[in-house]
Amino acid sequence: MILTVTLNAAIDKRYVVEEFQVGEVNRMKACAYTPGGKGLNVSKPAAIAGARVVATGFVGGHAGDYITESLKDFRVESAFYRLDAESRSCINIWDEKNQVQTEFLEPGFQVTEEEFAGFLEHFSGLVADADVVTMSGSVPKGLKSDTYQHLIKIAKDAGKKVILDTSGKLLERGIEACPTMIKPNIDEIRMLTGKDCSQIEEIIEAAKELHGRGIEVVVISLGGDGALCVCEDGVYRAVVPKIDAVNTVGCGDSMIAGFALGLSEGLGIEDTLRKASAISAAAAMREETGYFVKEDMESLYGKIEIQKIG
Repeated sequence: MILTVTLNAAIDKRYVVEEFQVGEVNRMKACAYTPGGKGLNVSKPAAIAGARVVATGFVGGHAGDYITESLKDFRVESAFYRLDAESRSCINIWDEKNQVQTEFLEPGFQVTEEEFAGFLEHFSGLVADADVVTMSGSVPKGLKSDTYQHLIKIAKDAGKKVILDTSGKLLERGIEACPTMIKPNIDEIRMLTGKDCSQIEEIIEAAKELHGRGIEVVVISLGGDGALCVCEDGVYRAVVPKIDAVNTVGCGDSMIAGFALGLSEGLGIEDTLRKASAISAAAAMREETGYFVKEDMESLYGKIEIQKIG
């Protein structure tokens, strides 16, 4: 079982307009509501790929009910810690004419120390049945920068593999607990290592430094140029074929889902990197965030080249 953690879950609302006008009334051509937050954008593709997925984190109010009910459509089991406050919404406006998207992200509710203590007890019970735990995204107001440290320690003490995908201080403090895997972007790896990372060789050296701190797998997404992976077996690069990308939001989360699948299935690093890259690319081909079609993934899988470069 893959256990996903989304501490700041949301309803994702995608609005499609012909041309977005600031300060004017904008009438939508189409809209779609989905359960969201980075962790749930890991949950959905992992479940589509066939894994048993249990999602946890905080939800509350009528919006929280919508999130948990909607996850059933994706075959994701809900095991959230409920609060009285209302879960947040995040809005993505797609401007068809200019091919530009604008996002509005609500901050969400505040979590007290007592509520977090209750969640830690709840989380400890869920971890026992998990093979892999993924932790993604921001945290609600009231939680500290060492939040993920606590969760990683609980999971690792239980002998579980942990993937951490966050940013800023949460990432900086989280890696002190040595998660199994992280997936920083270029700006984040610069922050963590102080290296310029303007050349591929520098990116590899920075990833090696993080690997040397006790993180087993360090993955850096290169966008349309694929991904790099540094691990005990060496340095690998995934080269992905050109695709007609429709929506790249959440593709990094889909890649995390692929790595969680590989770790839970005991695949080797090359097969895991290929699967993660195929799921991520397939997700970019679809309008819905955190969604892919298996046929797209299977078509891409054999076309992805994995190069061992060190």
